[in-house]
Amino acid sequence: MISTKGRYALRVMIDLAQHNTGEYISLKDIAARQNISMKYLEIIVAGMNKSGMLLSQRGKLGGYRLARGLEDYTIGQILKCSEGSMVPVNCLEGDTNLCEYSGSCITLPMWQKLDRIMDDYLENITLADLLNGNV
Repeated sequence: MISTKGRYALRVMIDLAQHNTGEYISLKDIAARQNISMKYLEIIVAGMNKSGMLLSQRGKLGGYRLARGLEDYTIGQILKCSEGSMVPVNCLEGDTNLCEYSGSCITLPMWQKLDRIMDDYLENITLADLLNGNV
């Protein structure tokens, strides 16, 4: 399940995309438009900024803006940045399946396929697609 943090991160990125003039946008403006608390926004954009998805500038004309073009951000990237993992079950976390039942688990292939389907879907939708209604 996508958490509030993931949904808000997506809303922030969409807001920045919709108001993208090349100038920095203050968190105050984003918070007002999206009805998200400044404190929560600061947490979200800090992670997005650290990952290179956003550019930031301090000062009177400071704020945040997108680091790349809209077509260069996938929804999967945004959600993974804010959520960490997007796997449907814990046994798929990490590179190695550490579950003691993985060798005999009848449901493991189903979970793996669901994970691939979700990942493929979210990695093939961009911010540009969302803004253009191409979903």
